[in-house]
Amino acid sequence: MPDSPALAVLSDPAERRAQAVARGICRLLARNDIWAIAEMPLRGGRRADLMGIDPRGQVIIVEIKTARGDLLGDGKWPDYLEFCDRFYWGLPPELDRACLDGADFRPDCCGVIVADGYDAEIVRPAPSRPLAPARRRVEVERLARTALRRQLTALDPQCNAWGQVHG
Repeated sequence: MPDSPALAVLSDPAERRAQAVARGICRLLARNDIWAIAEMPLRGGRRADLMGIDPRGQVIIVEIKTARGDLLGDGKWPDYLEFCDRFYWGLPPELDRACLDGADFRPDCCGVIVADGYDAEIVRPAPSRPLAPARRRVEVERLARTALRRQLTALDPQCNAWGQVHG
């Protein structure tokens, strides 16, 4: 299993669509000096579709949804709020996003990004809900260590997650 499932070759159309949305969002974030990684494990068994850090050290999470049923059936998303300063929904342009204005989706604390495989646009900015400094430090360190581990294993696939070299 690759360290980052988002980088695997995908045969499922829904997975390809989600990967395209992630790529467009990452391009938007990079233009704004926000660097993100895909499939970031969080404590408690959750995994953020995209998690990144902005120039001020704020943590951003983007939850990507490409189907209406998946969006409406997602009851776990509030769990992500304790791990970030700003939370966004990431959607393809064709997905009806009207439900995101309803109270169940808490528009007062969630932004919306619309993206395809080439670019993205923030259609509703995410308000900042600052993490406690100690929590931010923990999350930034976890994010940095995960990114560094992924970079090393991409450069040397025989080096496992614990720094041991095989082969």
